[in-house]
Amino acid sequence: MRRVCAALLVSLAVMPMLAPHAQGAPADPRLAGVQSFAFGLGLDANDPAVLAQLERYGLVVVDGEQTKPSSLARLRATGAVVLGYLSVGTIEPFRSWYPRLRRYRLRDRFKQFGEIYADVDAPGFRRAITRRIAPRLLRKGFDGLFLDNTDMVETHKRERHGMRRLVRSLSRRVRGDGGFLFAQNGEASIRPLLRFYDGWNREDVTWTYSFKRRRYVRQPAGEIAGAQRALRAIAARGLLVTTSDYTTPGDAAAEQESVANACAAGALPFVGDIGLTRLPASPLTCGSPQAAPNI
Repeated sequence: MRRVCAALLVSLAVMPMLAPHAQGAPADPRLAGVQSFAFGLGLDANDPAVLAQLERYGLVVVDGEQTKPSSLARLRATGAVVLGYLSVGTIEPFRSWYPRLRRYRLRDRFKQFGEIYADVDAPGFRRAITRRIAPRLLRKGFDGLFLDNTDMVETHKRERHGMRRLVRSLSRRVRGDGGFLFAQNGEASIRPLLRFYDGWNREDVTWTYSFKRRRYVRQPAGEIAGAQRALRAIAARGLLVTTSDYTTPGDAAAEQESVANACAAGALPFVGDIGLTRLPASPLTCGSPQAAPNI
């Protein structure tokens, strides 16, 4: 549902073509002061105890459908930027809008999370997202949307045209109303869409979960370096960049390494579990002890 589970290959031919933005600072000054990131998708953001934890963060991503307006208001009162998660490359059977979207299912599934890839090239699918589902989430009071599975076009090339049209329409709607649009992963396919985004998250930079091996594993050195190059290149285009690494609970060394590698690439780090049900003991920032290189 949320991340690329196979080995992620960086397109080195694509990233150098990204024209730089001055010093890699976020183009939108409202994002310049954000210092911490919480990927709380697997948490119940309506739980007062969870809200108390999330209130400490500057950028928070929570479930777009399940989070209540009152919970958003509480988070935003702290000055946090709060984004609603929305998958636009897969169809999730547990969503209330599934009956409306089921006709646009492709034959193959994102098996690790029980989702079905979407026929994004179908005009009806795009209309449902842009005219009904996205507005419904935004009316709750989100500062914007966090799109997932836009990178499905890398394995479903016929959906590329539709995905570009969908992202362009969502950007016009969200940013036209003063909101933010973020996405994650897919550096090999994101170049035509960068102008429509304000931020980008890269999962699995240093540590990830192997569904095949059923445990958390460290990424190969080449993958780490490639992910860092992508983060730097996209930050240079004026997007706020973040990372999400997944580690075994209590593995302080893996957390420290993940934070250090994210900060070295100019990204805000987050470290949790594969289900996104765990928050760090305190917000991870690039000024924290975890950000120091593990020598």
